[in-house]
Formats: sequence, C-alpha cells, structure tokens
Amino acid sequence: MSLVLALLLGALSALVMLPAAQHLRSLEDGERAYATLHEGGACMAGRCQVKFVAHGRTVVADLPVGSGGGKSPVGARLPIRYEADDPQVVAREEDVGGGGAAALAVISGAGALLFLVMSVVSAILMARRRRADIDA
Repeated sequence: MSLVLALLLGALSALVMLPAAQHLRSLEDGERAYATLHEGGACMAGRCQVKFVAHGRTVVADLPVGSGGGKSPVGARLPIRYEADDPQVVAREEDVGGGGAAALAVISGAGALLFLVMSVVSAILMARRRRADIDA
C-alpha cells in the first residue's frame, strides 16, 4: 500500500504540479489586466473562471491548476496576467511565481519519498523476519 501511495504522490508531483508551476511562471511577462472572479470553486484544482476585457472583447477563461484565490467570493476583482496572443491562457498575478503549485509539488514529492522509504523498510523487515523463521 505504501508503494502505491508513493507512486501516486510522485505522479501528482511530477506530472501535474511541476508542469502547473512552470505554466504559471511562463505568464510572468504576460499582459496585465483586472478580472472579475466569474465562477468560484476549488481554484487549486483549476475549477475557477475569471471574466475580463482583452483587446476590446470580453473573455471568460479558466484559471489553471495551482491557482490560489479559492476563498475569494464570486465577483471579486483580481489582477491577472494573460498571454497577448491567447487571452484564454490566464493566471492570477499573485500566482505567476508558481508558488502554490510549486509548494504542492514539493509536499507531494516529499510524501512520495516518505512512502517509498516506508515500503523499502517494510520489505527489509519482512525479509529479515522470513530469514529468522527459516533459521529457527
């Protein structure tokens, strides 16, 4: 069971949170605007939307995985950054450093290592116990 948890946490860290942190960092030089939180929810899981005006048109875009602001009420004004070529690619200005996603990547990676060590130690103890039973 520990090995399965280690693999799941490692996959979460390497396949979800690290790319999310890199994506957020890529928007540091994006266009700045103010948006309204259009749909709230679990922003860290990528379930929030913002509404803003870019190049004269209204855009409703999803905040990416790793975004903060889940405690903000719908209708709250947020400073955002978006890609000039594609206003659908957006992130809260506070998140463009990758902080929340990077922290979760580190935490899940550390959890993966912990469970991996636990499974190795468990395997060693079981092997010693079997050897002791055979010798006795």
